[in-house]
Amino acid sequence: MVLPIGDDNRDRRTTPIVNYLLIGLNIFVFIYYQHWGHDLRFTYSYAAIPGEILTGQDIVTRSGLQVTPIPVFLTLFTSMFLHGGIGHIAGNMLFLFIFGDNVEDAMGHLKYLFFYLLCGMLAGLSHVFTVAILGDNPFIPSLGASGAISAVLAAYVRLFPGKRVFLWIFLFIVPVPAFVAVGIWFVFQLVDGLGMLGGEQPDGIAYAAHIGGFVFGLLLTRMFAGNYRARRGY
Repeated sequence: MVLPIGDDNRDRRTTPIVNYLLIGLNIFVFIYYQHWGHDLRFTYSYAAIPGEILTGQDIVTRSGLQVTPIPVFLTLFTSMFLHGGIGHIAGNMLFLFIFGDNVEDAMGHLKYLFFYLLCGMLAGLSHVFTVAILGDNPFIPSLGASGAISAVLAAYVRLFPGKRVFLWIFLFIVPVPAFVAVGIWFVFQLVDGLGMLGGEQPDGIAYAAHIGGFVFGLLLTRMFAGNYRARRGY
């Protein structure tokens, strides 16, 4: 098992209030609205359904898809705050807690919020278009903050490639540069994602959203953070 458990925050200058609010909002929605992931009616109503995004039409099925009380395109936004279970939200919030604060510090509070939301929705579209291109089942709900968090990881490794990240590897805690920690994560996403090409995703993980979020994060970091590394003398 390889799991990040922290990083070196000695150079962080601001309190990451937006990151804390995003974490709190995700947890609040999961507990209050999703009832710890057990309220499937609510979850399916606000999750992103590729078939709905592609057609612009709400789809209701006997297998579980519910009436969507908002324009279906807005589910690209609402789905970012839904999670499938405790393990899903716990893993996502751990990554957001470790990596999001430094990215917010570099971008500023408001720009970080826009970056997070924009990349999250672009990641969702990456999944939708991948489903359409590969002919996968367009009625499987997509949900979770993973796409947005993938963009945060991309921004982190672009802004702080040498920052120490502490990995829990079996029984040991090992400090490694950020580019190594995030690189290991990305390789796993890429390998697993390529393994799903042309078939269903039995584990329910939208790898295209992870990869798409990471790519968009790399592309948009400069727009939101400016020449941060040069300003800080990196």
